[in-house]
Amino acid sequence: MIHVVGHTAVDHILRVPRFPAPHTSTFIRDHQILFGGGAANIAAGIARLGVPVTLVSGVGSDFSGSGYEEWLLSLGVTLDLATDPKACTPTAYVFTDDSGDQITYFDWGASRTFAKREAPALDFVHLATADPGFNVRVAEKGRFVTFDPGQDIFWYSREQVERILARTRILFANRHEVAHLGGLLGVEREELIGTIGTVVMTMDIEGSILFTGGKEHRIPAVPVEAVDPTGAGDAYRAGFLAACHRGHAPLTACQVGAVTASFAVEKAGCQTNLPDWEHMAERYRRHFGPLPAPERTP
Repeated sequence: MIHVVGHTAVDHILRVPRFPAPHTSTFIRDHQILFGGGAANIAAGIARLGVPVTLVSGVGSDFSGSGYEEWLLSLGVTLDLATDPKACTPTAYVFTDDSGDQITYFDWGASRTFAKREAPALDFVHLATADPGFNVRVAEKGRFVTFDPGQDIFWYSREQVERILARTRILFANRHEVAHLGGLLGVEREELIGTIGTVVMTMDIEGSILFTGGKEHRIPAVPVEAVDPTGAGDAYRAGFLAACHRGHAPLTACQVGAVTASFAVEKAGCQTNLPDWEHMAERYRRHFGPLPAPERTP
């Protein structure tokens, strides 16, 4: 069982021709309301790939009985939720311009419940975007910990990052987050990577880089006709974690992540077009060859 800790959110996905300069405006071409939140996206992706998963999150009183709750349960996601009756479920406003760049505004809402929540002791836990203090407490109780600071990276203090990384087996971050972590800790990228067993650095359309065992592996992005880049990183992590849980090597897991992400960008919304394992494996074969056998029994 994989436990994913972090935000469950309602996503407002908005398309604009360009981002306006200060004190100016632009118009919205399209506005869709969809299911999101980094942890919930990852949990949904893992469940679609046939791996048991629990979502540890915070929601508002508007979540119980909602279409979102029904959707996650229909996927087989086990829900471990703290409900704040005085807050709404977190909400993300994601603006994408014609060049594919994004800006996100995030209302934490009920995710503030993490700050006072007791941390569970979990066997296999992925720390997604969430309250830094809660993630520290979970990391220090976890057996196998993977960490993805994501958009909340600027909330972490140096001490919190050090305490989490001391327990982290796999770090997920894009190139900007890796640079921020290095600056926060006062180390060069190579030293940061060297302190962690495995680092997966995503590079947008350039694919990703796996650092493990003192070696560097470049994994190309899987080319598709992209409609919406929102959620690609979460789908990548879902694919990686599901493959890891099934016993696949880190390089194979990265390739599975790249394939899973390629499905996510083909439709608007983070959870709209997540593949099952069979469809993922079919596309994997077309781009990377036969899917290798697992290295160990799940």
